[in-house]
Amino acid sequence: MPPHPRTTSPPRARRRLRRALACTVTISGVLLTTAGTGHADPYAAPFPAPSMTPSTLDARYATERRSIEQALRTAHGVGDTGRARTLGAFLRPGRRFLDFDPRGRGQAVEVIGDLASARRVALLVPGADTTLGSFDQRPGKPWSTPGGGARAVYTEASRITPRPGLAVVAWLGYAAPKTLSSDVLTDERAGQGAVALHRFVSGVHRVNPAARIGLLCHSYGSVVCGRAAGSTTGGAAWRRVTDIALFGSPGTTAWSASALGAARVWAGRGGTDWMEDVPHVRIFGLGLGPDPVSGRFGARVFDAGPGGHSDYLAPGSPSLRNLTDIALGRPESVTRA
Repeated sequence: MPPHPRTTSPPRARRRLRRALACTVTISGVLLTTAGTGHADPYAAPFPAPSMTPSTLDARYATERRSIEQALRTAHGVGDTGRARTLGAFLRPGRRFLDFDPRGRGQAVEVIGDLASARRVALLVPGADTTLGSFDQRPGKPWSTPGGGARAVYTEASRITPRPGLAVVAWLGYAAPKTLSSDVLTDERAGQGAVALHRFVSGVHRVNPAARIGLLCHSYGSVVCGRAAGSTTGGAAWRRVTDIALFGSPGTTAWSASALGAARVWAGRGGTDWMEDVPHVRIFGLGLGPDPVSGRFGARVFDAGPGGHSDYLAPGSPSLRNLTDIALGRPESVTRA
C-alpha cells in the first residue's frame, strides 16, 4: 500500500514535484513547437457538415466555406502567413469544397463542375508531400497540384468537346506521407486513405447515382486507389468506377490490374519520371508491388510523353490529353505507349 501523503518524506516529495514540473515543461514545449509549425492547434476542428446527398450539397459547400473562413481568421491571428495565403485563395468566388480540415498538414476536397448533373466524375488523387499549403500553389507548375491539376483536366475536357458533362474533384482526403520518410515504403497511409476514398465515392453515388466515375491516381495516390479498389467493401457505389488511371506510380500493392476490379485499368509513365528507378517489389509488407506499366501487370499503358514526375497534367502534353479522355470515358481516343 502506498504511504499516506502526510507520511511521505520531504526529500521524496520534492523529487516528485521536480519530476512533475519537468514533465509539464516538456509537454508545454512540445505543444508550442507543434503549434508553431501548423501541425496541430491552434487550428480548430471544422464545423460539422451534412452528409452528401442531392438536397444537402449546397449546405455542405456553405458549411465548408465557414470552416475555411474560421481557419483563415486563426491563420491571421497566429501570423501563419503561408496558410493565410492558401485559405484566402480558397475563398475566391466560385470555389466549392466538399471537405476541409486545417489541422495538421491539412486536407481539402474541391469540386470543379456540377457534381449533381455530371455524366462523368473524375477524382484526382494526389501523392506524397501534398498538403493544404500545396493544394493549388506551386509557382511555375500549377498543374502539378491537386487543385491546379483538376482545373487543367476540366479545361482540357471543355477543349475536347463543348459539352463534356464532366465534374472533376481534387481529392486530398487523406494524410499524404512525406517523400523522405519511411511511410512511402509501406501502404499504411494508403490504407487509411482507401477508407476515406470509399466513403467519398459512396457520397458521390448518393448525390448522382447515374454518374460513372474515373480515378486519376498520381504517385503515392495510386497506392491509395489500389488499396481502395482491391477492397471487397465497395458495394454498389464502387461498381460505378469504370476507369482507374495510374501515373507516376510506385506500385499499388496489387499484383495485377485484374485485382483492381475496374472495367479499365490504365498506367502511364513520363519519359523522364524518376519513378522508373524505384524498386517495384513487396516483401514482408515493405514495398508497393509490381510496376503498373510493366507487361506482367496487365494495365492498358497510355502515352505519357517525355515529361517528368510533376508534368502529367501540363497543358498541351499527351499525358493530359490521354488522362482527360480517360476521365471522359473515351477509351477509343486514348493513344497507347
